Amino acid sequence: MTAVARCLRCGMLTSMLLIVSGSAWSQDCNPSKWGADDEIGAANYVTPEQVLMAAKLVKKGESHPLGIVVDPAMPSFPPRSMSLQVVQPGQHNGRSLVGQFGWDVIYNDDIAQLWFGTGPQLDGLGHMGEGDTYYNCNKAVDISDINGLSKLGTHKVPPLVGRGVLLDMAKHFGVTAMEAGQAIGRADIETAAQNQGVVIRQGDVVLFHTGWTDAKLESEPAVWVAAEPGINNDAARYLSSLNVMAVGADTWGLDVVPPVAGDKVFYGHIELLMNNGIYILETMNTGRLAAEGVNEFMFVLGQARIKGTVQMIINPVALW
Repeated sequence: MTAVARCLRCGMLTSMLLIVSGSAWSQDCNPSKWGADDEIGAANYVTPEQVLMAAKLVKKGESHPLGIVVDPAMPSFPPRSMSLQVVQPGQHNGRSLVGQFGWDVIYNDDIAQLWFGTGPQLDGLGHMGEGDTYYNCNKAVDISDINGLSKLGTHKVPPLVGRGVLLDMAKHFGVTAMEAGQAIGRADIETAAQNQGVVIRQGDVVLFHTGWTDAKLESEPAVWVAAEPGINNDAARYLSSLNVMAVGADTWGLDVVPPVAGDKVFYGHIELLMNNGIYILETMNTGRLAAEGVNEFMFVLGQARIKGTVQMIINPVALW
């Protein structure tokens, strides 16, 4: 890791600790417009009408995985990690399972030790809050437990089905890949959308292509995880005002790191998750969509439903 990357990473972690400590920037909670008992936020936009509308976007029969391959060796936001073991239960040292199954069967199983916030992931509404409060005025002391969230777990999120839109921000800035610390602001979103023929609507899943992961993950993994291009705080507020269902990018954290002057690092997470119940999709595989000029598609996500989880490794599908 370069000295610059180490510096960026150090600053990122320091700022993150300030946020989660609740020692600064406290504010009143923002009750959900879907009611005091709501736990799914913008997933309420998924209606039969929205699903039927999204299905009409499939015209060529093409599909594309939006999740990248999760490699245990790939870097993650510290201290997250993943390890994998493939085992052959009851078969070591020449043992046979003939006596158990009646024929000479062999099989593999796998054991993983991992953080669900690794690689392509869904940030649930219980992931990040401010002070002692999460989405819909839920207090940390009431919902956060080492054995799982008692509210806002990702297992409660219904299938996210809707219209996906891609904004090619690398194209907007005239580059193959944006730079670390390069911000996407409200005006950039508006201009890119107009130039690329995209109208963002209520219930949409908005994905940004920055080129960052395609350019850096394999060639410079330490640089990739130390910083990133992304949206600034005002862009998060703007997207929230459009009542979208989810916002994602081909970066590991969506927000620009380091933040622009005057912004709070990762505060886009607060605007989206806590204040508006809008989901965040990280490390999305957007390269093919950008290369082929696909800026409107059917988006489908059915995440693993593990009770009480904060985040989940995902592989959404784009269909067009």
